[in-house]
Amino acid sequence: MSRFTAQPHQREQVAMAARAASELLEVLWGRGQEAAPSGPVSPSQLRALLVIEAYEGANLRTLSDVLGSRPSSLSRLCDRMEAMGLVARSPSPTSRREVELRLSRRGRTVLDEYRAFRTREVELVLDRMEPSDVVTLAEGLSAFRAAAGERFGELGNAPADAGQGRVADSA
Repeated sequence: MSRFTAQPHQREQVAMAARAASELLEVLWGRGQEAAPSGPVSPSQLRALLVIEAYEGANLRTLSDVLGSRPSSLSRLCDRMEAMGLVARSPSPTSRREVELRLSRRGRTVLDEYRAFRTREVELVLDRMEPSDVVTLAEGLSAFRAAAGERFGELGNAPADAGQGRVADSA
């Protein structure tokens, strides 16, 4: 059930503003993607790494459900990420037919590098905003994340500082 009580056109305007902001963030973040010290990863690889981090030890079915992709496509994607040293696969302790996916040390490093770059890019934009608008944005984004957490579980509930200060000790 929707808690959004504004008029339908207002709901559409908010959705369009969020979409436009998301597209702008993609452009900002893409600017440094090729320059990452640990090497570039594709947007689909980055999304998969984020999900694997949130659902550490997940199998391909879980990854497929969260990303909304076919397991066969994700299997090939995971093959490439494993060859790049970003993820490690291990047999599931509960089923011989399944494997668990975990980030490798390099996979954690890649996520940390991308997060640091993205944070710097966003900070440069925030510096151009009025302080009261930054506060309003932060409150709105917190509410958005809480609502997303209801829909996406662990991925939507990841702390805002996910990846910061964690020791990359790895799988």
